[in-house]
Amino acid sequence: MDKLLLQQQVLERLAEDLLQAEQAVRVAHETATHEENIAENKYDTLGLEAAYLASGQARRAEAIRQAMVNWRQFRPLPYNVIKGIQIGALVCLVDSDDRQQQIFLGPDGGSMKLARGAELVQVISSQTPLGRAMLGKCEGDEVSIQVASIRQQFEVLWVQ
Repeated sequence: MDKLLLQQQVLERLAEDLLQAEQAVRVAHETATHEENIAENKYDTLGLEAAYLASGQARRAEAIRQAMVNWRQFRPLPYNVIKGIQIGALVCLVDSDDRQQQIFLGPDGGSMKLARGAELVQVISSQTPLGRAMLGKCEGDEVSIQVASIRQQFEVLWVQ
């Protein structure tokens, strides 16, 4: 099944992101605790700034770990025309200029593009504006979202 391959690609990308985030945590922590970065006066904030950065990177790493858990537990189901588009759907949208884009609606964030043969698939969650707008739609339905002052409209070309 194509969606299982996409799911595996998401997990691989998240694993790469986690490695980078953990490395960033280590570097920021080492900077924050290095003896040369001990504050000498109240204006010397490099160590404090690095500690804030380490904390933020640690939260990012934890969010990636949680996303990985969600993606591992995720089982994409076949498209059900009665329920319409649900999490796990692979959707092809076409805009007013006849540009097509493929969307894989996943359980968690992870806005990323993956290769599916020669085509790219955008992975989004149902929490994004486009993800929310697609839920429950069927082939032939219109999907509309407001981005700043611009209304974007798409037609659902096909769903798997």
